[in-house]
Amino acid sequence: MQNLDHLRHSCAHLLAAAVIKLWPEAKPTIGPSIENGFYYDFDFGSTKISETDLPKIEQEMKTLVKEWKSFDRIEVSNEEAKKQFKDDPYKLELIEELIKKKEPITFYKSGEFVDLCRGGHIDHPNNRVKHFKLLSIAGAYWRGDEKNTMLTRIYGTCFPTVKELEQYLWQMEEAKKRDHKKLGKELDLFLISDEVGPGLLIWTPKGATIRRQIEKLIISEQIKRGYQHVNTPHIGKKSLWVTSGHWDLYRDKMYAPMKIDDTEYLVKPMNCPMHMMVYKNKQHSYRDLPVRIAEDATVYRYEQTGELAGMTRVRHITQDDSHIFCTKEQVKEEFIGVLDYTKFLLDKFNITDYSFRLSLRDPANKNKYLGDDKIWEEAENAIEKAIQSTHVPYDKKEGEAAFYGPKLDVMIKDALGRNWQCGTIQIDFMLPERFNLEYIDENGEVKRPALIHRAPLGSLERFVGLLIEHYAGKFPVWLAPVQIELIPISDRHQEYAKLVKQALLKREIRVELDNRSETMQAKIRDATLQKIPFTAIIGDKEVEAAKGKEESDWVVSVRNLDGQNIGPKTLKELLELLV
Repeated sequence: MQNLDHLRHSCAHLLAAAVIKLWPEAKPTIGPSIENGFYYDFDFGSTKISETDLPKIEQEMKTLVKEWKSFDRIEVSNEEAKKQFKDDPYKLELIEELIKKKEPITFYKSGEFVDLCRGGHIDHPNNRVKHFKLLSIAGAYWRGDEKNTMLTRIYGTCFPTVKELEQYLWQMEEAKKRDHKKLGKELDLFLISDEVGPGLLIWTPKGATIRRQIEKLIISEQIKRGYQHVNTPHIGKKSLWVTSGHWDLYRDKMYAPMKIDDTEYLVKPMNCPMHMMVYKNKQHSYRDLPVRIAEDATVYRYEQTGELAGMTRVRHITQDDSHIFCTKEQVKEEFIGVLDYTKFLLDKFNITDYSFRLSLRDPANKNKYLGDDKIWEEAENAIEKAIQSTHVPYDKKEGEAAFYGPKLDVMIKDALGRNWQCGTIQIDFMLPERFNLEYIDENGEVKRPALIHRAPLGSLERFVGLLIEHYAGKFPVWLAPVQIELIPISDRHQEYAKLVKQALLKREIRVELDNRSETMQAKIRDATLQKIPFTAIIGDKEVEAAKGKEESDWVVSVRNLDGQNIGPKTLKELLELLV
């Protein structure tokens, strides 16, 4: 990864050199490598450039790099640095900061181009900086501050081989086709209305059908695994979240309190305090544990407008949430059970490429978390031992823990190789203490239960957004909002088509009838664009074949989404096919 960063940072220098060659008055600012490439920000003054200029810049980069045999490091004095960039206020600002910090000031020179830089380059750029592509242009404030000058940011990417570059560009194009915002609109799955507000997603009937099917799966499987389902209010007294610690350590994601009867209330950002109340409502013996409380609940979190993105970042999320109250001795077994359930769910969605990330407390910044070292060490040891007992591979990341405990995040890789953080499993010894939760052990002594928070899919909004892109809109039959489209060839076939529709609806098949005055070919094309798994053609032969027959023996001619002609099927055979 470091070599790739150095390659891309080197390419950012090359981009800057080409821009200065083509627009000598432009002022370069900074140009780092980023996750999938690099960018460089420029002040072009009154000159306007657009994406139509990118090929010209690329060509200049290819010309210049032929003469770039090395990156030469030059350490300079404060005066020399200021003299070199006397006409560039952005570089001068950076130089002043280096002087203030008493850090060395270094330039890097390739060909005729010199840039202020700490380093991180490759050797022999003329041989190695070959496989690059400029991608887009955007606006960006200097140093990310909207009070500063708006600069022009040029994005690009670079890879060691042409094959890797082509693969990435293919992924970019494929990602545009699969974009859940684009497909969500085309397939009529969700909407975000300015009249309702940004980040407030409305599930349309088809999107709500997908969500309902997922919730049916979740609830059915949880019941088999011993979960009890509850429903809790969308608001609660502010004091709940003061007790839980959210008010102190999660306040930037919470909406302002509202006053009801002179008491402050909050819309809930988490379900945890509500589920604490469910547990606390009864006395518990060790014989009752574990108690598994589950809820598909919507919570509300404040996200900056610039962070909002379709279904993947919204201001209200529906969690497949649960809290498991157990003895400390049961933590390992319960954790393994949650991991098994998580794998079960992912398998149901044909998601096979996923990994786990163990998120721990940042030892250098402990004031971000509740509790003392002893409790954290106990929780972190418990979660790591539980993971290790399952033999699943995992990575560790310090500083990503929840404020009340360590967690295991589910990282899903989609069909394009992109990683998404979805589900989470967390071990918590903190909230039972703060909410004074108890059970009576086998010796009659009062003990604190341990707590496992778990939401295997995370947010249903984000997860469905992921599924739209993972499937490219072609949902499997069990999830498809419309499973089969009936296409009568002409008006005289409409009556029979209506009878077939009613017969399928009675059997809980999600069916639509296209009764428009369009040609059969136009109807088939539209059903294909809507990515409906099956279409059933109804014409004279089908109507004739059904005469005098039992409903189960009525006939339709079936095609699948790939255009394969499956042929005539009785309704009984069609039901077997769909099931």
